[in-house]
Amino acid sequence: MSSDHILIIYPEVHNTKIAVYRNVEPLFLKTISHTKEELAQFEEVADQKDFRIKFIKEELENNNYPLESIEIFMGRSGLVKPVSQGVYRINDTMVSDLVDGIVGKHATNLGALIAYEFAQKTGKEAYIANPVVVDELSDVARITGHPLFER
Repeated sequence: MSSDHILIIYPEVHNTKIAVYRNVEPLFLKTISHTKEELAQFEEVADQKDFRIKFIKEELENNNYPLESIEIFMGRSGLVKPVSQGVYRINDTMVSDLVDGIVGKHATNLGALIAYEFAQKTGKEAYIANPVVVDELSDVARITGHPLFER
């Protein structure tokens, strides 16, 4: 089943926000809360992926948005290597970097990991947009006034 539905996955430390859009129109919005006790069972943030996927799929199915009805999966970017602003297709290298926490380990990394898994299961595409690590400073803007410190 093909549609123009976009699933947005926005994980935070103690919750996962999801939204289904048709183009720019929001159709479904939900915040799924996770207790400290629930999350304490996971040694690494990346280990929470399947736990959060379970709740996301449950919410989508209960609201008549099965994964197969989603055309594009958008994940909150997470801590990827510094890049220019833009939209990036999630690939194996990005997933590996996020799982390993190359730039850092944070709940935001789960957005791309979950989006990628959903895309792999459905044969669709997964993307991130404007990661928090966007680096477009000019060389002049990096000057701090001290030779040992750079922005």
